[in-house]
Amino acid sequence: MRAASAKQKGRVLQQLVRDTILKFFPQLEPDDVRSTSMGASGEDILLSPAARKLFPYTVECKNVEKLNIWEAIKQARGFGQPHTELVIFKKNRENPYVALPLDKFMELVVEKSKNSPDNS
Repeated sequence: MRAASAKQKGRVLQQLVRDTILKFFPQLEPDDVRSTSMGASGEDILLSPAARKLFPYTVECKNVEKLNIWEAIKQARGFGQPHTELVIFKKNRENPYVALPLDKFMELVVEKSKNSPDNS
């Protein structure tokens, strides 16, 4: 695959992530969540302070056929942010998936169960 094609695939995933965050947090403005340019160092999704309060994650996007998940996690950790690292990945003809630390996932599960109608 040409470098330009690979960058385009990455850009498409970043834009999908940006649009999804904005969809689930309609109180945010479009400039609160931005996709970075390909090849830029740092996080793939830039968040304003207002967006960071709602979505406290450092995002690394990978749109590849073969993923070295440990390298992607290492890259997400390397941004020096105090926020939870989140790797969002996909490959052709597959839905995107998310990798995050187990303890953070369990916090989300517990929080969801607290807000469940079954716990009323």
